[in-house]
Amino acid sequence: MICLSFIVFRIKFVNLAIKSFLKHTMTDIEQLLQQIRNFRDARDWQQFHNSKDLSVALSIEASELLELFLWKGNEEADPQKLKEELADVLMYTLLLADKHGLDIKQIIEDKIKRNNEKYPVDKAKGTAATFKIL
Repeated sequence: MICLSFIVFRIKFVNLAIKSFLKHTMTDIEQLLQQIRNFRDARDWQQFHNSKDLSVALSIEASELLELFLWKGNEEADPQKLKEELADVLMYTLLLADKHGLDIKQIIEDKIKRNNEKYPVDKAKGTAATFKIL
């Protein structure tokens, strides 16, 4: 049950992140990415930002996000800490995509399309079952 709960949490988190990203224009995202690059470059940290380490940092930040809910009800995380951890996750996500020259809008739209195929409304609506079960 813990595994299924985690999968449901991840799906909800990804959907929330996608909805949040799509509210902004690519210019907004590009401006944010430039601010992140400026912060990184002013500290000469790009040398440490290889794909593996960015992925590890992203995973650690996602775990810190998850930790906010440990031993609490579903909606009891501290809102300020939630904002901070989400920002960390999103910044490492943007840096990793940038490192690989990925178009954020395109990869999100592609993923939404694949999710629509994987989770058709008639089979997935109202259920937390994974695509292997559907």
